[in-house]
Order: sequence, then C-alpha cells, then structure tokens
Amino acid sequence: MLAVLARRYGPPETLSVEELPALEPAAGEVVVAVHAAAVNFPDTLIIEDKYQIKPPLPFSPGGEVAGVVKVLGAGVTGFRVGDPVIAACRYGGFAEEVLVTPDRLVPVPHGVSMEAAASLMMTYGTTQYALQDCARMQPGETLLVLGAAGGTGLSAIELGKLMGARVIAAASSEEKLALCRERGADEVILYTPQNLKDEIKRLTGGEGVDVVYDPVGGEYAEPALRGMAWGGRYLVIGFTAGIPKLPLNLPLLKGCSIVGVFYGAFSKKFPGRYAQLRAELVQWLAEGRVRPAVRARYPLEQAAEALRVVAARQAIGKIVLTTALGRGE
Repeated sequence: MLAVLARRYGPPETLSVEELPALEPAAGEVVVAVHAAAVNFPDTLIIEDKYQIKPPLPFSPGGEVAGVVKVLGAGVTGFRVGDPVIAACRYGGFAEEVLVTPDRLVPVPHGVSMEAAASLMMTYGTTQYALQDCARMQPGETLLVLGAAGGTGLSAIELGKLMGARVIAAASSEEKLALCRERGADEVILYTPQNLKDEIKRLTGGEGVDVVYDPVGGEYAEPALRGMAWGGRYLVIGFTAGIPKLPLNLPLLKGCSIVGVFYGAFSKKFPGRYAQLRAELVQWLAEGRVRPAVRARYPLEQAAEALRVVAARQAIGKIVLTTALGRGE
C-alpha cells in the first residue's frame, strides 16, 4: 500500500511517499481501505512534534478518513467487509489503508460522498462538542466565528445556525466572506486586529457576543475577548495564528468564561457522551443538515502540498486527499 510517512519531525517537505506492506489486523482491529482523507490543521502540527498526540516515528498523519472495510480482525462484530465507513483514526490516515478499532468507526450514510464523510468528524465533531457541551449555546444567542472560512470555521457557521444562533463570521478576505455568507452567516466582518472589537460592537449594538469560537488565536484573540457580552463563553479551539497572552482582568470585568475545547481528550474520557454526539452528527449528515464544504482535492501523493496550504492559512473550505481507489483508478 502507498503511505505518506513522517520518518523524522519537520515541515511538510520532510514527508516521504512510500510503498509499504498491506496491513494485517490483530484481534479486535479493522483494516479500512481509504478512499478520502481530510487535511486538518493538527496534521501540520503532529508532523513537527507540536501536537498533543505524539505517535512514534515513523507514522502517517491524517486523523479522519472514509473508505470501506477491507479486513476484520478476530472477534470484530457489527461490520462486514465492504461496508463504507468513516474512521476517526487520530493519525495514520494519509495512506491507502489504516488500522482502527471498531469504536472509531461509523457507517457512511447512504448517498453521502466519501469526501464529505471524511470531512465530518474532526471539524464538525469538535464544533458540535464546543457549542453544545462547552458553551451550552442557546437559540437566539450571538456566535462570533473567527477564521470562519476554514473547514473548522465553516462547521461553526453551519452548526451555529442549526442550533438557532445569530452567526457573525470573521475572515481576512472578501472571497472568504462570500463563502461564509453562502454557508449561512448572518453578518460578516472583514477583520484586522484593529477593527475587530469595533465591528463586534457595531453589529451587536454595543451588547457584545455571547459565544466566541476561536480556532485562530494570535492577535485576534484579545479584541474578540473584549467584544464579549456579560456571561459570554470564549471557546479556545486552536492557534493557527499563534498562542495569545490574554489579560485576565477581562473575564472578571465581563463575567465571562474562557473554555478550552480538546475534542480528542473528551472522546477518551467520556466515550458514552462522545458516541451520543457522534450519532447525532452522522444523522445530521444523512439528513443533509450539515454539508462539509470540500473545495480542494489533492491526490494522496501530494499530501505535502496540501499541508503547506493549510499551514499557511490559505485554505478556503475543506481540503481532502484522495487515493487511487477513491478516484476509481
């Protein structure tokens, strides 16, 4: 099988594409033949040893894929060879095969493409957990989404609207804001760190926003925090623009909370709740209530280029890698 390998930690150009032996499952494991693998910002971190999950070298990045069950290990029930599945694999997905346990698999809903299915769990799952469990967001509240045109940001727009929020999308170009409007944003902000707080104030009549969804960090974090309403919840999703330092007098003055969102740790600590949320999310996908915005596709062999685009914050919508099997070759 073909696999993208990190044999040492480093930027995308240090990755290699290699032919490896086919995978063999141990008891209780499943081999999935990959059709599509989503590219996410954590993939750019894990290959440089900057992420919370630290697999042993060599490894393939890629935390979520869609494909078909190829081989079942002894004792595995509930799946059959040939079943189309989504695999939340954490890493190993940038390959033609990936090894997972059955608890990390869910069926691909009928009529859903492999590319859309591969783009669901990490971005939408993180957002669903953030808005439902961490923020306990209520219908009628105002949600501000930073980095709103990326895969994670777009999922926040969609799920925010699904949960009845008024959504303000902030992004760095008119092209990105057009996509945010297309996906349902009520208001948009073409932001700079200098104008973000003022635009929040203008769009909320001085009241501020109830929930901030922040996968960006950096210099945008403080003005977003200053734009919080009393009792608001600031969701820390990630740091594509760097890890900020925030003045802690602001949560005191605004009576607001800063809440960390670590979906991977949550899934391990609370597997029952994780399974509930996952089932609801897959149902929404089946019903067409969420629609991952796959805007760019790369063959598996060009994984390094796809990762460079994501690392440079140039991605608009979701990027996926496709294998030869996924392309019908």
